[in-house]
Amino acid sequence: MNKVVILVAEDDADDRFLLQTAFNDVGGNEQLVFTENGVELIDYLNSLGEKPFYGFILLDLNMPRKDGREVLKYLKQHVKFKRIPIIVFSTTKNDVEVLRCYDLGANTYIRKPANYDELIKVIEDIRKYWIKHALLAA
Repeated sequence: MNKVVILVAEDDADDRFLLQTAFNDVGGNEQLVFTENGVELIDYLNSLGEKPFYGFILLDLNMPRKDGREVLKYLKQHVKFKRIPIIVFSTTKNDVEVLRCYDLGANTYIRKPANYDELIKVIEDIRKYWIKHALLAA
């Protein structure tokens, strides 16, 4: 079985650190790959060439260069990337934005938790569903 890759697009260094720490604390053998904006995320996926991507994307919305909405639109319109599951992970609480993300092709939308204990629970739920139960395409 392939090792699951979680491709994280997050511009905030503190949030990247918290995510890395939470995934480590929860355990598991998935590979975390961090990018700081949408351009880096797309560049990473393109750098794989013909190699399949086995995993999912954890996508912040508000980033410099190319924000999460632009990334969603690009990936879901691209034949090679449109089947990659995308979890929007953002502080944005605006219902219109949430609906817009679903319209653009997000598989789910999770609001960033307010504290570390809640983050651990969210990471456990993400792992339980997307790694243990869901069938990921390679």
